Amino acid sequence: MGTMISNVYTGAATGIEGYKISVETDISANIPGFIIVGLPDAAVSEAKERIRSAIKNSGFLFPTKKIVINLAPADVKKEGSGLDLPMAVGVLISGNEIIADNLEDVGFIGELSLDGNIRPVNGILPIILSLVQAGIKRVIAPIDNAGEAALAENVEVYPVKDLQEVVKFLNPPQISDFQIKPYKVDVAKYLDKLSAEPPAYDFKEVKGQEKAKRAMEIAAAGGHNILMAGSPGSGKTLLAKCFSGILPPLEYSEAMELTKIYSISGLIERDQPLVSVRPFRSPHHSASSAGIIGGGTNPKPGEISLAHRGVLFLDEVVEFPRNVLEVLRQPLEDGVVTISRVQISIKYPADFMLLAAMNPCPCGHYGDAKKACVCSDHQVKRYWSRLSGPLLDRIDLQIEVARLSDDELLNKTSSAESSFEIRKRVIAARKIQVNRFKSENIISNSQMTPKLVKKYCKLDQDSENLLKAAITRFNLSGRAYDRILKLSRTIADLKQSENIAASHIAEAIQYRNIDRIMKL
Repeated sequence: MGTMISNVYTGAATGIEGYKISVETDISANIPGFIIVGLPDAAVSEAKERIRSAIKNSGFLFPTKKIVINLAPADVKKEGSGLDLPMAVGVLISGNEIIADNLEDVGFIGELSLDGNIRPVNGILPIILSLVQAGIKRVIAPIDNAGEAALAENVEVYPVKDLQEVVKFLNPPQISDFQIKPYKVDVAKYLDKLSAEPPAYDFKEVKGQEKAKRAMEIAAAGGHNILMAGSPGSGKTLLAKCFSGILPPLEYSEAMELTKIYSISGLIERDQPLVSVRPFRSPHHSASSAGIIGGGTNPKPGEISLAHRGVLFLDEVVEFPRNVLEVLRQPLEDGVVTISRVQISIKYPADFMLLAAMNPCPCGHYGDAKKACVCSDHQVKRYWSRLSGPLLDRIDLQIEVARLSDDELLNKTSSAESSFEIRKRVIAARKIQVNRFKSENIISNSQMTPKLVKKYCKLDQDSENLLKAAITRFNLSGRAYDRILKLSRTIADLKQSENIAASHIAEAIQYRNIDRIMKL
């Protein structure tokens, strides 16, 4: 007896980018066996037992012949359980259980259980997006992944719950009249959930700290990094929790980018397939450098990638190991992180706002008007030295959060602005930036390259003189110079000003220095 070869298509993801895989199945009348070739990892190699049981328990005949499955391209390692379904379909086609004429534009993704049910897989969105680019028009996917899969445009997604449904759907009308409607998803209803819900923490409830609130408004408006130093109980953590409530809504492109990252990480909720609000990640200071930047044998996104387009909050930042803090330097500058291994190098987006909080000294009371500090100058210097100069240089706003006065603490009738009012100004400033940079492939002031800073941050003579004086007095680096200009551009945007004025430069400069402590 001759051979019967079938070919179906699927995909896999490397980082947040997917690629097309051709699943070739050959059944021949040799000694029975089941071989998978094409650099499968352990999860793919184990699929043969899941496929065998799923086919039998779904009521179909499993061929008692030699089965060889080749996963092409054969020189790329194949990972994960999403290849179960396409391999099972290949076996069923080669064994004549499925009679399908043309599957050239159909993709299959799904993990099989032993009883034939189809389980969801991680990373389905980047996989489907890559299949669409490769010419796939229809995708058969697990029903639990349907919402996420349908976010991809220019493709019909058919959700299935088990192998029997797949066979009935693929077989021609004379064999089966079973139909599945393509799954549709309304993206608009998911975007910006925050607008419809009041924030859990509101700036209206924060007593005093007007300077810190202003700094946070500027940070949110331009996507800038911010460091708060202050006594215990001065409100740093509460301010950080309120920060989420003033962040602007996600652009659709940002939401899709985030959804791909969360999809790879297995963090997508079935009833909320699109990541619709800016993330706020707050890892514990015991986190490892791999946990922060990503890693593992099959590198997965770390906290900085999960905070992409949102906030990475490091509370008690100096308690994090020095090596963990230092790995933040390159992503803060480039907005991406590259994880290199012997066989693979993966890039993950990591364009996040760093929000850090710390005490001014080990006892927490250096510079406190009410409590005396018991630390020596040497202890305070050593404490601050845990934050390296290059890392501090990348933090645009560095502010002191002072202890509340008695009047502020006892004041029950707060006249503070609500997060809603602040957020309106932030959104208006972001709209200016989106329009300004629509041809530059960026969306916020913090993303400007030195070339764009030169283009969009032109200064008048007064502003230039003020900045020159600041460079001389504070011995500013080239990076600090650029960041002051970016900060000034954001302050001008908040004032709806087309030009950067000397007052905007002056405000930006005052946020760059915690000199009173640093120059001990």
